[in-house]
Amino acid sequence: MMNKEAAIYVAGHGGLVGAAIVRRLEKAGYGNLIFKTHGEMDLTRQASVEAFFEKERPDYVFMAAAKVGGILANWTFPADFIYQNLQIETSIIHAAHVYGVKKLLFLGSSCIYPKHCPQPMKEEQLLSGYLEDSNEPYAVAKIAGIKMCQAYQRQYGSRFISLMPTNLYGPGDNFDLKTSHVLPALIRKFHEAKIAGNPSVEIWGTGNPRREFLHVDDLADACLFLMNHYEESEIVNVGVGKDLSIRDLANEVAEVVQFHGELIFDTAKPDGTPLKLLDVSKLTALGWKAKIPLKEGIRATYQYYTSIAS
Repeated sequence: MMNKEAAIYVAGHGGLVGAAIVRRLEKAGYGNLIFKTHGEMDLTRQASVEAFFEKERPDYVFMAAAKVGGILANWTFPADFIYQNLQIETSIIHAAHVYGVKKLLFLGSSCIYPKHCPQPMKEEQLLSGYLEDSNEPYAVAKIAGIKMCQAYQRQYGSRFISLMPTNLYGPGDNFDLKTSHVLPALIRKFHEAKIAGNPSVEIWGTGNPRREFLHVDDLADACLFLMNHYEESEIVNVGVGKDLSIRDLANEVAEVVQFHGELIFDTAKPDGTPLKLLDVSKLTALGWKAKIPLKEGIRATYQYYTSIAS
C-alpha cells in the first residue's frame, strides 16, 4: 500500500487520464503529489526526465502521459505517435529504475490487441496477430512500453505494472474534431448541429464497429486500486465488460444532447477495428468493477463540454 505521505509523480497530470488520477489521489488523502508542465520538463528528452527524477526522487509514478487521438489523428500523424510515445516511455521507465522508484504504473491501450482478436480480448492474446493499420504506430509504441516494464521487472525486480484501459471519456476530454476520439467528437457534432439548427450530422464509417467505453474517473479508481493491490508483470485489462455499436452510441449521445436530426454514416471513411471488447475477468477477480453507467457518464461529459464551449 502507498503511504499517504509518499511522493507521487503523475506524468501527464494535465490530460484526461492524469487529471482524473490526481482527483482520485487527492480524494483518497494523498497530499504529496508532484507535477511538471511540458514547459518545465520535456518528457521526450531523457536528460530532462533524469534531472527531474534526480531532484524530486518520487516514490511512486503513474504514467498517464502519452500522445493520443482518434482514427484521423493516428492516420495523419503516425510518425508523431510512435516517436513521442516511445520517447516518453523509455525516458520515464528507465529513470524510474535508475532513481529507485518503489512502484510504477504504466497505462497502455486496448489498441495493443490484434485487429481480428477473438472477443472479448484476453490479456494473453497480446502479440497473437496483426494490428489495426490505422493506429499501428501508436499500438507498437504502447506494446514497447509493456515489454519494457516486464523486462525491467525480470532483470532488476522492478515493481512496474501495466494496465490496458478500453476507450476512455469524461470531463477534460479532447473535443477537437481533427484529433478527438469518437465519443467527444459526437458530443461536439451534435451540440453544434443543435445550436445551428442543422437537419443532419455526418458520422465516419458504417456505424457497425462495436466499442466499449469507460469513464475516466472509473479508470483512475482502478489505477489506485491496482497500484495498491497488484504486483505481477502480466498486463491487466481495465474496462466495463460491455460494448455497443457506434450507431447505438451515436443514438445515446444524440439523446443526451437532444439533437433530433438525421444521422448520416459516411461509409467511405474507415471504421477501424471491427470489434474491441476487453475481457475484464482478471480485474473482477482481483476485486474491482466499474461503477459509472454510460448514459450517466455521457451526460456529465456533455455538461463539461457546454461549460467550456460557451
